[in-house]
Amino acid sequence: MLSYPATIPLSSRTLNHLAERIRGHRKQRRSRWRRLEPGRQALLALAHLRNGDTYTRLAAGFQIGVATAWRYVQEAITLLATAADDLAAAMQRIRRLAYAILDGTLIPIDRVADQKPYYSGKHKHHGVNVQVIADATGRLVWASPALPDSVHDLTAARTHGIIDALTSAEVMTFADKGYQGARGSVQTPFKRRRFRPKLSRRQKAVNRAHAKIRARGERAIATLKTCKIVTKLRCYPRRATPIVQAILVLHHVEANRYPA
Repeated sequence: MLSYPATIPLSSRTLNHLAERIRGHRKQRRSRWRRLEPGRQALLALAHLRNGDTYTRLAAGFQIGVATAWRYVQEAITLLATAADDLAAAMQRIRRLAYAILDGTLIPIDRVADQKPYYSGKHKHHGVNVQVIADATGRLVWASPALPDSVHDLTAARTHGIIDALTSAEVMTFADKGYQGARGSVQTPFKRRRFRPKLSRRQKAVNRAHAKIRARGERAIATLKTCKIVTKLRCYPRRATPIVQAILVLHHVEANRYPA
């Protein structure tokens, strides 16, 4: 089997952060011996999350078994996910923003036994729905737990309590037409309806300005999906939430917005 050196586009700060969490977890459990030291286990997990390397490739590269690679990666993901902010904690930062941008995104998954809830008629694909909140510059602030992609964006936002939280904090939020009827502090563009007059010039101008602001929110979604693991999840859908939360923590560490 051939091998080659590869890189992970993350800083040593992120590696040290995860390695320290693994080290503390081992100390708490009083683990005496592992096949990989904390730094190597952290590198293994980051290669899986950021580069999307499979367990088979990781096992060969780190000279461990496939089952061991899977166990080490899942342990690291769980440790990161437990450090992710919930919506209440994230609102401490969001309420200080000039305005927020709310959008939903699809994370594709493999087909599962109970696949009907995960099939999106809009995207014509199986996946999970994740709600993303971005700041005025398009930086990722928070990502929600995953729901089946058959759930509408507005329903998902209400299920997570996002609409109520943003309204209570009086944060003006820009969202697309999928959030029509959200009310509160959520602003959506004007929508053309059948058997009604066409949009006026003023309404069209408002929609163009609205679209320019919302476009910045796509940067947050792009930031989330820079981790190749979410290009298509090949795991049980329930694992999508800890994976998204782990990526969120890694992003905040990398952006120096989270304690090392």
